[in-house]
Amino acid sequence: MTKRSIQGLLAVTFAAITVVSLSSCTKSPSYSDAVDAVGSFNTFSQPELDVTGWQDKPLPDSAVGVMPGAPITVKAHNGDISQVSVVGPDGAVKGKVSDDGASWVSSSALDYGAKYTLTAAARGVNGENARKISFSTSSAQNFAAATSVTDDGETVGVGQTVSINFDAPVANKRNAQNAIKVTTNPPVEGAFYWINDSMVRWRPEHFFTPGTKVSVAVRTKGIDLGDGTFGQNNLNTNFTVGRRMVSTVDDKSKIIKVWVNNKVVRTMPTSMGKDSTPTNTGIYMVAERVPSVVMDSSTYGVPVNSPGGYKEVVYYASRISFSGIYVHSAPWSLGDQGVDDVSNGCLNVSPDNAQWFMNHSLRGDVVEVAGTVGPTLPGDDGLGDWNVPWAVWKKGNA
Repeated sequence: MTKRSIQGLLAVTFAAITVVSLSSCTKSPSYSDAVDAVGSFNTFSQPELDVTGWQDKPLPDSAVGVMPGAPITVKAHNGDISQVSVVGPDGAVKGKVSDDGASWVSSSALDYGAKYTLTAAARGVNGENARKISFSTSSAQNFAAATSVTDDGETVGVGQTVSINFDAPVANKRNAQNAIKVTTNPPVEGAFYWINDSMVRWRPEHFFTPGTKVSVAVRTKGIDLGDGTFGQNNLNTNFTVGRRMVSTVDDKSKIIKVWVNNKVVRTMPTSMGKDSTPTNTGIYMVAERVPSVVMDSSTYGVPVNSPGGYKEVVYYASRISFSGIYVHSAPWSLGDQGVDDVSNGCLNVSPDNAQWFMNHSLRGDVVEVAGTVGPTLPGDDGLGDWNVPWAVWKKGNA
């Protein structure tokens, strides 16, 4: 090694020693000698089990008044479900583990006024955990069955709302709504509104777009609907929105214009309600269409044998209100149609026009009336849903 190399090596060594010496002059870090107790690795890795009922609310041990129709859910955290057993008076309750193994949900309703025992286990990365609880279900005093106004698979007009009827009053409307799921394709925002204590509707802000598919799942079986009444059944129903057909009439012209996909396809002279029995203004939905119907004034408080009373058969009748307004054949008023209002509230048209309207209408087609001396068709009429302002409808009344 040369003298120059030895001098260089000594310089580097001295520099390194200097750096170490300088570093050692800084303040040394201090550490507490108190060590907190922590859980073992086994504790951290053991799975946890949660049991929930209606609306994902925790289901504690010894719970009472559990809704028989509310699904029981068991969820595992930090592990997978390895076993779930729910046993009651009729044996084991059916259920299914999710594809990811993290949860189990019951798939059948429980009995009323019965006691159940739930045992669940889950496996984590380092061991298992288990949980066992018991609970009792509610007893029912009455039942309410749900039905759909629309038939399953029906093609309807753009104004058809989702219409679910119960055969008994529903006191806990919020529970009923939470048990009903409406799905549309394409998706559209909508809201529930109660027409009365046994009729709930769902609709968007504006008429449906033609081609929209609507699916309704009612899961009220075993759900507490209030005042001792429980849901009697579950229900699945679907409908498809067909072409857009909207009929408009103004009392000034007394001409019904039928618009299909925004084009006028037919005009029909009409005679609407006279001033003493005016036709309501507003938006109507077409309901049943029948070849003939008996119209009886006593059904709305006017005796048949009194002045203004009547009971007669009319033909080619399309109902557009629960209060008894129809578009129907009225050959006796042909001379007044398009000229004067002489009816008891219905839209009188010629036999040919009435038959055409009946044959071409779908449930949920729209009729818009303007310019009469009558008030707006009430939103709770049953076919006047669209007369409730959207802000009011969206807020709801459950």
